[in-house]
Amino acid sequence: MSSTVKSVVLGAGLMGRLLAHSLVRLGHKVEIFEAQGADAQGAAARVAAAMLAPLAESAITELPVVRMGQHALGRWPELIAQLSEPVFFQRNGTLIVWHRQDSAEAQRFERLLQRTQQQLPDLPALHSLDAAQVQAQEPSLENRFAHGLYLPEEGQLDNRQLLNALLQSLQTQGVTLHWNTPRSVEDFSAGQTGQPDWVFDCRGLGAREQWQKLRGVRGEVVRLYAPDVTLLRPLRLIHPRYPLYIAPKENHVFVIGATEIESEDISPATVRSTLELLSAAYTVHSGFAEARILEIATQARPTLRNNLPAIRRLGERTLQINGLYRHGFLIAPAMLDATLELVESGHSDLATRFGLTIEHV
Repeated sequence: MSSTVKSVVLGAGLMGRLLAHSLVRLGHKVEIFEAQGADAQGAAARVAAAMLAPLAESAITELPVVRMGQHALGRWPELIAQLSEPVFFQRNGTLIVWHRQDSAEAQRFERLLQRTQQQLPDLPALHSLDAAQVQAQEPSLENRFAHGLYLPEEGQLDNRQLLNALLQSLQTQGVTLHWNTPRSVEDFSAGQTGQPDWVFDCRGLGAREQWQKLRGVRGEVVRLYAPDVTLLRPLRLIHPRYPLYIAPKENHVFVIGATEIESEDISPATVRSTLELLSAAYTVHSGFAEARILEIATQARPTLRNNLPAIRRLGERTLQINGLYRHGFLIAPAMLDATLELVESGHSDLATRFGLTIEHV
């Protein structure tokens, strides 16, 4: 691609930063317009656990997301290696546990995962664990769980480290960054004289005026510092009302979450949600009783009606990438690579392979 290609990216959340970084590496001259500041406070990606668990997520999503997630597990190390700032990345698998009274729910969950494996036999096989095997995977759990499931090769990364590292990369690469400067696709005529060659709309819910099928789904997470707790990998607790995930980051920081509410309200977390998250975490490991609460955060995730992501073409050189829902970090590399194929050739074989929708408007 010519170094004279000029591209505008709307939105500096995960997808916007990742896309801008990759476009510069392809030789584009890139400008970003972001409605808020550089700290990504308005981005759903900042309030996330950044787990990369395609098989685990298959219990609540469809095969396109699982395929994209499997692609991402191989792509994230390559993308992170391009950054100058360190980003915590781990691929130690996912451990799923449950209390005895929730055994029926666990059996249902396991059947869903087994169905996914029948449909996608390339996924690493899950392992059923007894109490001794659970403790071997996570010694600090100390025989609290009689059974578990281990999903090998799944992973996670540190979302905030990644957002910061991408920002540093954009600054180093000379990307023009317009903070607190909201723009819409209607403000540009891509390909026309005096206009950018390409426009990429990655604004999440900020694009709802142009993409009215978008809605917000509220999520709440708690960040804890728990020096008495050591977990070697992300852990999921099965529960019929509030299934829980605990994602261990570096230096005994843990991201705990689960809530999913059909609302765009991003006011502070409720007492009920907070109590449920923290009490469930305590049942997993008593060391969380002495943890320090670093943050209780809320955000609305951009979601389409079918809960699946999509790319829309608004003309030849304007693309909208949206609807990543709760799977942002899991599927962002796949969305990125499909978008880059569209830019380079006008067609994406990856999108076809994933089952990713590309709409023409």
